[in-house]
Amino acid sequence: MKHTIAAIAILAAAAIPAAAQTTQRITAGKASEYGLTYSLPLTAVDITVEAEISESKPGEFHNYARRHLAIDDAIHAPAHTAAIRSVTIRTHGEPDPDSQWLVQFKSGTSPFMTLSEQGLPLSVNTDADAAGAGVDTEGLPVSRPAAPTALENEAARQAVTQEMTRSSSLSKRAELAAQRIFELREMRSDILGGQAENTPPDGQAMKLILDNIAAQEAALTAMFAGTTATRTEVRTLTIVPDSADTDSRVLARISPVEGIIDADNLAGAPLTVSITATRRAELPLTDKGEPKRFPKGGFAYTIPGEATVAVSYGGQTVATATVSLAQLGTVFGIDPAVFTDKKAPSALRLDPATGAIISLEPVGNQR
Repeated sequence: MKHTIAAIAILAAAAIPAAAQTTQRITAGKASEYGLTYSLPLTAVDITVEAEISESKPGEFHNYARRHLAIDDAIHAPAHTAAIRSVTIRTHGEPDPDSQWLVQFKSGTSPFMTLSEQGLPLSVNTDADAAGAGVDTEGLPVSRPAAPTALENEAARQAVTQEMTRSSSLSKRAELAAQRIFELREMRSDILGGQAENTPPDGQAMKLILDNIAAQEAALTAMFAGTTATRTEVRTLTIVPDSADTDSRVLARISPVEGIIDADNLAGAPLTVSITATRRAELPLTDKGEPKRFPKGGFAYTIPGEATVAVSYGGQTVATATVSLAQLGTVFGIDPAVFTDKKAPSALRLDPATGAIISLEPVGNQR
């Protein structure tokens, strides 16, 4: 099987939802003339990107932060930033329309094959678990919205005194806000030291009061220091590599405002992928060093090759992985007689991402 695509084909650039995988069993019999048809896979590479998008805003009193609270790093202008938090590289199989096969079994026998939901072979003469039959989303990060800042809660409204509200002078309001911060700190110290006039009746009540004091202090401090709201965005980009190497292909872009965007949207910095073949599989050899012949009517499987997948952002490599690829391999076959042997029939398990053999052993020995 040959692939002539010149570059990587980007099939999807969206989050892939987790879905239950189902399998189907097909049995060779008289109706099918004891033959079973199936497709071997192309290996797709799933690159899950977790981006961290932050928005910083100056506080109302940012020009007074150093004077009243000795804050030297207050935010003085709005800003947006983007960073890569994590990149996960995995693979799954997709049916190859150019690699469809028919395996022919001995008449009068009834071996069976288990197929994935996508129609890829998982096993022969044994029931394969559906896990791993499709896109694996277990353990992947999920998008998370930004948590409310210190100025976006009820405590922030409680922290603003009437005197601050009535004042028309920004400088005066800043002075009053700083005074209130020191009052709250003193109040907390009195409660913890047992010197408060109205001591909380129990530990739970004390915790509630201390939490409220802390929230008000944080809100008032944010009026000087500013706030930063950070959200995470997760997107899985699925590509099917060609059999040729690919260098620095733009996979997507990261925008400090919009998050993960399409590759052709120039509003963000590029996230690139390079795929380099490290091993190309060849047909097995006979004792004479000649390529073995495909068994007549045999069960086709893939001997995959290997490649290094490297993802880069901002001039740095952020993730690498060595993956097995069907596209870098070759197809060989198993004599179908091993599946119908009356004394010791064999059972086969395959990797749905590559079509490679996981195990071939007597029926009943599978774990």
